[in-house]
Amino acid sequence: MGLFSKKSNAKSTLIGTNDVNHKESSTSVNSSIKSPVTPGTMSFAHDGIPASMSLPSSPNPWADPVVYLRSLYAIRERTKYVIDAAEKQQLTNFIYDKTKLSETARYVVSIIKRDYAPDYHTIPPYGRWQHFEVGGRKRIDLLLTTFGTETDVIEKTKRLIDLFVVSVLLDAGAGTKWTYKSKDNGRIYRRSEGLAVASLDMFKDGLFSSDPHNPFRVDGSALKLLMPDSLARGLQTTPTNPIDGLHGRAGLLRKLGQALDNKEYFGLDNRPGNMIEYLMNHPTTQIVDGQRYILVPTLWTVLCEGLTPIWPQSRTQLDGCSLGDAWQCSTMPPGQYWERIIPFHKLTQWLTYSLMVPMSKLMGVKWVGEHLLTGLPEYRNGGLFIDTGLLTLKPQQAKRGLDAYHANSKKEGQPNVEVVPMFSAEDDVIVEWRALTVQLLDRLLPEVNKMLGLQGPEVLTLGQMLEAGTWKGGRELAEVSRPNTKEPPIMILSDGTVF
Repeated sequence: MGLFSKKSNAKSTLIGTNDVNHKESSTSVNSSIKSPVTPGTMSFAHDGIPASMSLPSSPNPWADPVVYLRSLYAIRERTKYVIDAAEKQQLTNFIYDKTKLSETARYVVSIIKRDYAPDYHTIPPYGRWQHFEVGGRKRIDLLLTTFGTETDVIEKTKRLIDLFVVSVLLDAGAGTKWTYKSKDNGRIYRRSEGLAVASLDMFKDGLFSSDPHNPFRVDGSALKLLMPDSLARGLQTTPTNPIDGLHGRAGLLRKLGQALDNKEYFGLDNRPGNMIEYLMNHPTTQIVDGQRYILVPTLWTVLCEGLTPIWPQSRTQLDGCSLGDAWQCSTMPPGQYWERIIPFHKLTQWLTYSLMVPMSKLMGVKWVGEHLLTGLPEYRNGGLFIDTGLLTLKPQQAKRGLDAYHANSKKEGQPNVEVVPMFSAEDDVIVEWRALTVQLLDRLLPEVNKMLGLQGPEVLTLGQMLEAGTWKGGRELAEVSRPNTKEPPIMILSDGTVF
């Protein structure tokens, strides 16, 4: 499904526009943006963005709520209702203490200063790339050297896109028991970094390629045949080294294989990396003085539309369409069914952040509209706000979550130490928590920049704060607060496809 129409159409994907300064455009809602893809010379707006480039406006939810709820804009717009309720102490599940925002900001600033002061400009872009470098080893740089000089920059970037798509889709919470022994140095890694290194090893071994002469690729033919036992071997899982959601992860990759049949986005050989061709040739992409500019919403459309088949049909649906990572929330004002749904699209956003990086580093692409992406509503960022006291679970909900934890702990192999409330991904507690996380990250950013003394072009972007501060800070607080499990203050029952 397109960003603004139910049928895929590259020429009409971006309907209705406003400029990079967010001024309303008078463009007809039936018009489309057609920008030159050939080199040219033109004036520039702020931040070096071509003045003629336009961003799509938010879709009209009343005209097509499905299109709206799948859009980037809906994430901030819908979650704002929840923070507004928090300001009035009208949340269903949490108590909000806004006086703790400064304390939270000070903690995040301490993490950023520890690791980057005074060279804040060196904070890398937010994305999967950094996870591959765990232990200080430049694994992606080393991988690029193995491709050889005969491999051009476009193909190198395609291979990284192939790898990153699979790696991000595998990057749901691994649980407290799983570890991975790296093949390159024998070190043991866990969680997101362990999954990154494992996915890289599987990529190099050709697990995701159907071409025996080229292991360094991902294609639909190989993914469609991927069974849990093959993935289990690649992840080194055993009865004593279990990973959460193994079957969910394998199923997600098989569905990715089916999604790659979309030749408009993924080409004749069904590779994720072929989306580069689509993006480079999209009518909204511009080349000015040799510099290529691509709209973030164009990439978002490819991922939302192209990956629609991967989401389980049990997810929230509207008009027969699966909405992916979008859920009902009791805190929303009364209204129609769709009005009580809050979209997060966490994995799609994580993919977007992550895929932008190799295209920028290798091809020099400049992205227009990165500010539309939100902070990721996942348990590290969200856990930060609970562990610093900004959010507190209400007693009735805490009791319900603790009861669920104790019930789950009776199952074989489940944790039974450092008891914390537990809920399923669709539970109202989790949905409200995630909505608050999106909004609180937005509120935290200016506080962090102010405390760092950064102004103008020096300010950290939201992505940089996520990369250097909140995600890392949330994890480190969890390690101190719950040293045995290192789990967040609220546990989420995961099937390996969301968290």
